Amino acid sequence: MNHFFDKANDESRWQAVETRDIRADGQFIFAVKTTGICCRPSCSARHPLRKNVLFFESVDAAIDAGFRPCKRCQPDKQAPEQQRIDRITQACRILEASNESIVLADLASQVAMSPFHFHRLFKQVTGLTPHAWQKALRAKRLRAQLAQGEPVTRAVFDAGFQSGSNYYQQADKVLGMTAKQYRQGGERTVIQFVVGSCRLGMFLVAQSERGICAILLGNEAKTLIAELETLFPHSALMAGDELFAENVAQVVSLLESPGQQFDLPLDIQGTAFQQQVWQALREIPSGQTASYRDIAERIGKPQAVRAVAGACAANKLAVIIPCHRVVRNDGAISGYRWGVERKRQLLKIEAQQQGE
Repeated sequence: MNHFFDKANDESRWQAVETRDIRADGQFIFAVKTTGICCRPSCSARHPLRKNVLFFESVDAAIDAGFRPCKRCQPDKQAPEQQRIDRITQACRILEASNESIVLADLASQVAMSPFHFHRLFKQVTGLTPHAWQKALRAKRLRAQLAQGEPVTRAVFDAGFQSGSNYYQQADKVLGMTAKQYRQGGERTVIQFVVGSCRLGMFLVAQSERGICAILLGNEAKTLIAELETLFPHSALMAGDELFAENVAQVVSLLESPGQQFDLPLDIQGTAFQQQVWQALREIPSGQTASYRDIAERIGKPQAVRAVAGACAANKLAVIIPCHRVVRNDGAISGYRWGVERKRQLLKIEAQQQGE
């Protein structure tokens, strides 16, 4: 009996079996006493009666106990899902080893898959298309090269950009500033900002030359300014001009009524994963919520629940990127960069707007 899971955990495992939860594959094996067969949790065979089921830590433990591997789900072999993941992992390694872009057809052929199936599976596993993944990889390489002090031109080509013009066409999205400014730690970038108050308390709105780059909430102006200085340590902070004041008015309107449309340009800087999470957050309708697990599943990374929470915590654009709409799996409100009470207030405002 030492091979069985603790009885306290059996019901949650049985639930995984009932729902054929593929995420449970590799976590345990269940065996059926009446048939003498052991299966993966996701096995598509007809469900046995609960009283006839035993749980094991591994297929080897089940076999040692006298059970035979199921011929349908083949728990003694590598899971089909894992085989597919391994192919995508292989493709990622091929991309990482290449200094040049690889077209879809060539990449798919190197892992023995059709371009259509490969493209769909790649996005399902990584959350990005092969093209977007390569762009993110080039951006990562470029940041590393510039951080090491490499000359801009050499860094651009070493990162995999085919030409200087190809890079400069994408510069805004890659770094959020010019390569030279990035290499110098963001020095000489100018950020306009203003501090004010709204129904949520004090707020700070900041804008770079590319768009709104920060919306911070708090209780004291000096604390908000200090936070801005921490976020952009090498930038020149200055009071906003009249055009910026017009943009701030739109932001304040959004803070007062979070569900309305917002169309000002944004300067969203983050990793490829953070960008995925933030885009998923912006797709949550006003008045509704989603769990961290929901978001992880939507971006194709169901195991990345904690990383999703980390991306929410790294959000610098309150309300515009609505991380306040993400709650725990049980629906409880917790974990908000600008305070749980403010998160609760935002959700209450949105619920009231939906009821009007």
